[in-house]
Amino acid sequence: MNQKVGTQISARTFAHSTTILFVFVLLSACGPAAQSEASLSSTSPSLTPRLSSLLTASPVPTQTLTATVAPTVTPAHSLSVEYLQQQSYSGELIIEEDLDHEDAYYRYIVSYLSEGYKNFALLTVPSDDAPETGWPVIVFNHGYIEPDVYNTTQGYEAYMHPFAESGYIILRPDYRGHGNSEGEPRNTYFHQGNTIDVLNAVAAVKQWETADPDRIGMWSHSMGGWISMRAMVIDPDIRVGVIWAGVLGSYEDLCVHWFNCDNWDDETWAFWSETPFAEYGLPGENEAFWTAASTDTYLSELEGVVQLHHATTDAAVPVALSQVMYEKMLAEGIVVSLHEYPGDDHNISQTFELAMKRSLNFFEVYLKGIGN
Repeated sequence: MNQKVGTQISARTFAHSTTILFVFVLLSACGPAAQSEASLSSTSPSLTPRLSSLLTASPVPTQTLTATVAPTVTPAHSLSVEYLQQQSYSGELIIEEDLDHEDAYYRYIVSYLSEGYKNFALLTVPSDDAPETGWPVIVFNHGYIEPDVYNTTQGYEAYMHPFAESGYIILRPDYRGHGNSEGEPRNTYFHQGNTIDVLNAVAAVKQWETADPDRIGMWSHSMGGWISMRAMVIDPDIRVGVIWAGVLGSYEDLCVHWFNCDNWDDETWAFWSETPFAEYGLPGENEAFWTAASTDTYLSELEGVVQLHHATTDAAVPVALSQVMYEKMLAEGIVVSLHEYPGDDHNISQTFELAMKRSLNFFEVYLKGIGN
């Protein structure tokens, strides 16, 4: 077992971390991103009427009236991180169905609104009396599952259960277009809808009666890691992030370590023809656009702590993406650790108990403030 752990204390306030076939699965719901250009303009016209007295020879002082016009902010491109920063997030969890309960926690199907869509989620709440400040919360961001076969109550039970029985409220959003959630499912890497759904879910769970809004964490797997990183940059209240086999890094990192963009032939380019790559060029050809769309550019705004887990033999998402992100976070002074699992798979199934123990301990230390 190889383990790489690096920890640096941040200078900021710590109150608040292949094959074309596989890529085809990820892009099955992909469509081009909406277009708009980012700019900032303001006008401050000066109105200076000159008043002259027609009745006396004495001059009348000139009055200068200044009208203040609020700056007009043009929305950033919908794929950029700035676009997410310009949005507002809110919500309320509504119980849709009371499910069978476990001994240690209650289970519910809940709903909340996100950009007008009714989204569903699985919610677990500890059955014990809540602490005075409320239960800490872990938002679960699941990996890619075909939207048509996705089910709110199925999948990731083995991942959620250890946290749910350890005194955490767990919320697992479905994402739009998944299961019974409204909206059109879109590719997470080229459309912000899933990230927006998660940010609204975070805002909604903060309002839950027994939740502690000051202790919010995230656990994520695979594609969910991409969402978690963006969410943590946008919402400083997300204090802890644990990411298994995450899709991480900049779009340039995806091209270099995963998509192999430099070696695309005409047939491969045709496959990507309806993505922003075709419209805006590859990261090496349009650096400004893809830098603005990459979370890495905004790591200095991430105020939480992060723990990364990745199998070195992951055949779905290369471990290099976690390794590169780990180094970038260290450079930013973020509290981060990386655990690697030689010979394991994308789900870290062979070393599951060890990875889960490390994950739970990380939340206990940084979200509950206990242990070491």
